[in-house]
Amino acid sequence: MPVTVRSFAKINLGLSIGPLRPDGFHELRTVYQTIALHDVIRVQIARGTGIEIRCKDPRVPQDQSNTCYRIVERAMAALKARGRVIIEIEKRLPVQGGLGGASGNAVATLLALERALKKQLPGPERLRIAADVGSDLPLFLVGGTVLGVGHGEEVYPLPDLPTVPCVVATPEIGVSTPQAFADWDARMCGAGAPAREPVELCSTGQVGTPAPTRAAELTGFTASDRMLRIGHMLSSWLSSGVPAGGRGRAETPLLDLVRTGIENDFEQVVFPQHPELREVKSVLRRAGALYASLSGSGSALYGLFATRAAAERAVARLRKTGVEAQVTTTLTRRQYWRKFLVSGF
Repeated sequence: MPVTVRSFAKINLGLSIGPLRPDGFHELRTVYQTIALHDVIRVQIARGTGIEIRCKDPRVPQDQSNTCYRIVERAMAALKARGRVIIEIEKRLPVQGGLGGASGNAVATLLALERALKKQLPGPERLRIAADVGSDLPLFLVGGTVLGVGHGEEVYPLPDLPTVPCVVATPEIGVSTPQAFADWDARMCGAGAPAREPVELCSTGQVGTPAPTRAAELTGFTASDRMLRIGHMLSSWLSSGVPAGGRGRAETPLLDLVRTGIENDFEQVVFPQHPELREVKSVLRRAGALYASLSGSGSALYGLFATRAAAERAVARLRKTGVEAQVTTTLTRRQYWRKFLVSGF
């Protein structure tokens, strides 16, 4: 019998892009928040060998480039397990939407695989394998409200924000994360480099591509300052007393977070390329969102609302403009794990 699990999405409550590291990744600071929108993953073990991925969405790769394939390959070796692994992905989340769909799919597959094999990896080994496959996989091994540092793979559970209604807008635009990083680097180099320096000294910003030393020199000081700034913001927010376990009025910790000035740096390069995304954010704010932002590098945007009625009105406004949107909720850590395993699906 296959093991069926939900693969939840995430949003980013602020995202600050820092300097390029020697390994070619950018230093990042972000607060991840899991939400109730999800894909469905089914994993079963059959006789034979190999990994088979099944998905009706043609945009989802079904070969070794799929994060689910890569994580199963590593996990089977670590568990010293045998068998043919069949992974069925039922896509409900947008592809290249900034909601962590592929990353969540991989972690959901890993945990379903353990249940199917009746074997379990140690926690640190899970995290290591997840981080090897992708930067934002480890957050899905925590759930709820999560601090992400390093290049996003180093995660720390934060006190959970209370559950609030969330509107997720999914314009029919695909945003390439490597290209968004490249645009960010070009912007930072243009702002920080002396006029006599040629443009080609700036890094391409491709994830996983080592950056030239000169590019790091040009952007490092300003980017490092940004890391300190967001660190101070988050410290201020946490010291103000975020309610734990969903207690207290939902909008209070959100408003405290908004007042810190936390924002998503990707908006500075994605919005000029796709001005229609800026307009979606404006619609969310005009509809009364306590906080609205691009998620990751996009193209999905979200707004957090005080009431479900307000969220539903925002969805109606967006749909009138031709933008698909839906109401969901944020998930606390306890809710995330309680809803993860599907029974009788």
